[in-house]
Amino acid sequence: MEAMDNPVHILIVDDDPEISTLLAEYLEKNGYRATTAGDGKAMWKALDETRIDLIVLDLNLPGEDGLTLCRNLRVHSSIPVVMLTARGEPVDRILGLEMGADDYLPKPFEPRELFARIRSVLRRTHALPPNLQSPDAQQMLFAGWTMDFTARHLINPDGVVVALSGAEFRLLKVFLDHANRVLSRDQLLNFTQGRDADPFDRSIDLQISRLRQKLGEDARSPQIIKTVRNEGYVLATVVAKEK
Repeated sequence: MEAMDNPVHILIVDDDPEISTLLAEYLEKNGYRATTAGDGKAMWKALDETRIDLIVLDLNLPGEDGLTLCRNLRVHSSIPVVMLTARGEPVDRILGLEMGADDYLPKPFEPRELFARIRSVLRRTHALPPNLQSPDAQQMLFAGWTMDFTARHLINPDGVVVALSGAEFRLLKVFLDHANRVLSRDQLLNFTQGRDADPFDRSIDLQISRLRQKLGEDARSPQIIKTVRNEGYVLATVVAKEK
C-alpha cells in the first residue's frame, strides 16, 4: 500500500460507469487514488489536469478506441497502461502490446486480479529489480543514442527525447547490459518479466518490433537490434557508460 499523503493515482478509462465505479472504489480501499473517464476526450483532459501514475484502458470505447488512444499516448508519454477488453482472442492481446500497453487483462475479471496486475506493472516500471538497476551509470551511449536512467527516457542522435513504455525501457536496458551477446526469448522474458515464455508467446517479438521503430530501424534490415535465426536477438553495437 502506498503512503496516504501521496497515493499512486490510477486513471480508469471505461465507458461502463458500473465497472469504473467498482474498480475506483476497490482501488481507493487499497490505498490508491482513482479517477474515472468515459472516453478518450475525458482521458486527455484528466492527463492535462493532474499527475497520473497508471492508466487502466478499455479497448472498446466510443469514438477513439483503446488501441488508438494507447498508440497516441505512446508518442509523448511512457505512463504505464493496463489494457482491458471484453474479447479474449490472442489478436487483441497482440495488438494491445504492439500499441505499447504494459499488460493486458480480458473481461470478465475480479478486481483483485486487476489490482495484482497494477501492482506488478508499477513495480516493473517504477522500481527496477536488482538485475535491471544501473547504480554505476546514469547514462548509456550506443549508436548515437543516449539512454538516460535518471530521467528514464531515450534521446535520439538529434537530441530529441523519445518516449518509451515501461516494457520497452526494461527491454532496452537488458540489451544494453548484454551488448553483443545473443539473448533468447526465454532469457529476455526472464530478465524483463521474471517468467519463462510459453510456446506461443510472441510478446517479446512485438516489443522488439516497437523498440526497433523507436530507434528508427529498417524492419527488413535492422542494424542495432539484430535477429539471430533460431537463437534470439542481439544488440550489435558498442555501448559506453557515463556516470
